[in-house]
Amino acid sequence: MTAASNPKEIAQALASLGHEARLAVYRLLVRAGDSGLSVGQLVEELGLPASTLAHHLRMLVQSGLVIQERQGREVINRPDFAAMARITAYLQEECCSGVQRRTDAA
Repeated sequence: MTAASNPKEIAQALASLGHEARLAVYRLLVRAGDSGLSVGQLVEELGLPASTLAHHLRMLVQSGLVIQERQGREVINRPDFAAMARITAYLQEECCSGVQRRTDAA
């Protein structure tokens, strides 16, 4: 995601969280914090097959929610907290500002 998020990017990120397994992966990574978790640790914690987990991680990475970093033979997965902040800010930016209804003059 870019610094100035647009509705299309926000929708893509939210859609990627719209699957139970991806939501579980993301929440676990958020709990792990900046230290992140390896793919093996995610498999162990969530009980997902490695190939299934790889698919879900790919979706989270493509939507900008997860950052992957290779450390030797392991791939460490971390949540992109800046992206999470942009999404929540977007959802809250017009909170309680009121809605101006359109009226048809015809």
